[in-house]
Amino acid sequence: MDRTRAHPGYTFTLDQTAERFIAADDDLAIPVHPQEWWTTHRGGPSPIVGTAIHNGHSLREDLVPFMALDREDRLREEDPYTEFFIRDLDNRIVFHRSRFEVDINRAREGAIYLKPAQAWGLNVWRDGLEAEAIETSLGVHDAYYEMLKAYLAGVEAMHGGFIVLDIHSYNHRREGPDGPEMPFDKAPQINIGTSSMDRKRWAPVIDAFIKEASRFTFRGRPLDVRENIAFQGKGEQTRFVHEHFPQKGCAIAIEFKKFFMDEWTAEPDLVALTEMRAMIAGMVPVLEDALRGMK
Repeated sequence: MDRTRAHPGYTFTLDQTAERFIAADDDLAIPVHPQEWWTTHRGGPSPIVGTAIHNGHSLREDLVPFMALDREDRLREEDPYTEFFIRDLDNRIVFHRSRFEVDINRAREGAIYLKPAQAWGLNVWRDGLEAEAIETSLGVHDAYYEMLKAYLAGVEAMHGGFIVLDIHSYNHRREGPDGPEMPFDKAPQINIGTSSMDRKRWAPVIDAFIKEASRFTFRGRPLDVRENIAFQGKGEQTRFVHEHFPQKGCAIAIEFKKFFMDEWTAEPDLVALTEMRAMIAGMVPVLEDALRGMK
């Protein structure tokens, strides 16, 4: 296991809110050192890679006095427990910083939320940020994509190609904890985003994923899996993969509606989480077969 750490002098504070949720069920989160940016795992004979790049919740210590949001507001817009979904994959990458420090899934020029329009109307910083603080955070963005390119090149060299399962989640009760859910036609349980890829080339992989996921029964009903409804897969990570590995890398943006937790309290639904983890694990042989069939 490669556990990549920050450079000397780059210090963090562990968030007490995150610690509280970890304490509620130790199996729902991996141990994270305060100075870690991300954790990578490589192993096994599989070309399937799972990522949870919005799973993180910690902030760099020097940013805390400037943060206008409280911890609960930050957590609500992050993707807690998405690391748990990919726990059974041999190859996985988990980002540990909060998206409010630096959003790895946005292009470099928009990776720091400096205006409310970039952050669901939220005022993130009390009085803005100094240029030095911004550049320090953007340095993490640069380092992440340097790492990702090298990591995926290694998987490609070993297997001839690969599939990235880019796991995210989204809120569906934005009007409050007792408010209505988003309309059904706009909020599938699982949204598959494919806009940044050559959809025709990767059809065998995408169609196999959607077909298999739609067959998975959750609480007596097949999962509602649709493509490019709530999101279209326009994040920076999938774009980056398809730019740098256009013939060999398929990155699928997978957005889970937060039916596996209470998005206002972050209380997990252990049954839902466990079943979604099993669903992702069960996808591995299906996707491997689809990828082999393309060669």
